[in-house]
Amino acid sequence: MSNEAKPMADLKHVEGRQMSPEELLDAEKSLKRKLDIRLLFCVWVIFVLNYLDRNNISAAKVAGISHSLHMTSTQYATAVAILFAGYVLMQIPSNIFLTQIRPSIYIPCVMAIWGLLSALVGVVHNYSGLYALRFLLGFVEAAFYPGALFLISSWYKRKEMGVRSAILFSGSQLGSAFSGLIAAGIQDGMDGVRGLESWRWIFIIEGSITVFIALCAVFILPDWPSNTRWLTPKERAVAEWRLISDAGQIDEDDGNWSYGFKRTFADWRIYIFALTFLFIQVASATSNFFPAVVQTLGFGRVNTLLLTVPPYIVSLVVTILNNLSADRLENSSFHVMWPLVTAIVGFVIAAASINTGARYFAMILMVAGGHGANAVLVAWTQKTMLRPRIKRAASVAFVNSLGNCAQIFSSYLYPDSSAPRYVLAMSVNSAFCLGAIALTSFMRLVLLRANKRLKNGETTVAQEMKGESQAEVPGLEESERTTRRENFRFIA
Repeated sequence: MSNEAKPMADLKHVEGRQMSPEELLDAEKSLKRKLDIRLLFCVWVIFVLNYLDRNNISAAKVAGISHSLHMTSTQYATAVAILFAGYVLMQIPSNIFLTQIRPSIYIPCVMAIWGLLSALVGVVHNYSGLYALRFLLGFVEAAFYPGALFLISSWYKRKEMGVRSAILFSGSQLGSAFSGLIAAGIQDGMDGVRGLESWRWIFIIEGSITVFIALCAVFILPDWPSNTRWLTPKERAVAEWRLISDAGQIDEDDGNWSYGFKRTFADWRIYIFALTFLFIQVASATSNFFPAVVQTLGFGRVNTLLLTVPPYIVSLVVTILNNLSADRLENSSFHVMWPLVTAIVGFVIAAASINTGARYFAMILMVAGGHGANAVLVAWTQKTMLRPRIKRAASVAFVNSLGNCAQIFSSYLYPDSSAPRYVLAMSVNSAFCLGAIALTSFMRLVLLRANKRLKNGETTVAQEMKGESQAEVPGLEESERTTRRENFRFIA
């Protein structure tokens, strides 16, 4: 790995460590403002487009793609599911690769490719071509979400990660909301333009926008704290020192990626996090069919697409506020559980009632509840599987990868024949929510017991973290290094 690409090979954090608390606080505020604009806002916009390109097939169904390509409901479900087959395969290799190169190059490149693939869906003429493009789209899109989460965790402290992860994740809700608005506009104004059906224009227009934004992102995204060109040397020093002071360890691995990778899968907690996320993703999978679910209310195409917007706006607000609360209260478990309880209420109402108002209210609850827990769980994973950095990268990729397997089998829970109440889907969603709540409670007990052992001096941080950065923090006295590690506590 080259010196330029290595995130923290030659730390220059001494200037940050020697600042007074007041100077460091002012420098941190300035740095975070810059990061929130250039990193957080940029990846948020990319994620909006990521979800537009991933889920526009659900709007295309309302706009007539199944009829044009002569697809049955099972074939349509396969077109939805096959994207996630590619999506699952690439996440871990991509995140390991990302740690070795510049994110400002890698992320925009994969973004441009998936935008092109999405646009090409607009010219397919049979479902086999749709299958091929959807698989490739998932394979390429897999690089973004875990990569963006890892990039955020490489710049922000643990107590700052939750709300930033939520803001990033809110891009999925806004993308889903925009998908309905854009599709409604295209359906109303472009159906038949140049001889193309409206659903084809949905893919062509949204894919083309993605390619354009990808070209702009090259000049905006940061790399790592030690090698981002648009930061001053002082800002890079502060960025590095923030991460060291937060965890008591250096955020690098001396180029030995295999150590962190092995530590990931030797830590049994990662499997609990991954299984919990899979359960949550089952509850969130309604998004892939949401326009079709809303269509059961009996409105026309344009009004159906417009009615998909409010639930996602509510979900966006809930997601951000829930993660903000999780950060401020330094609690993740309860902030995973209460949205899932809300989602269960929505699923039960949707399965039990045929009243239009009650069903639409249930749709708001199921979307806000399922998505409200999502970002908290992913941030909690990174807060727990913190060091070494390769372990953190592999962990978030593995959790997201296994979790999205749910999108494959859950795609077959919504056949047209089960409309309007989708009793099987709503029952399965409720059961998986209960499973996620149980696993979250278990993980809370595990981490609280680990904190108790750390407090009593029974174990060390390295033992509880099940792996640590192999490089020591230069410039620190051993007593200071020990104190920082002893003060570390897991967030439960």
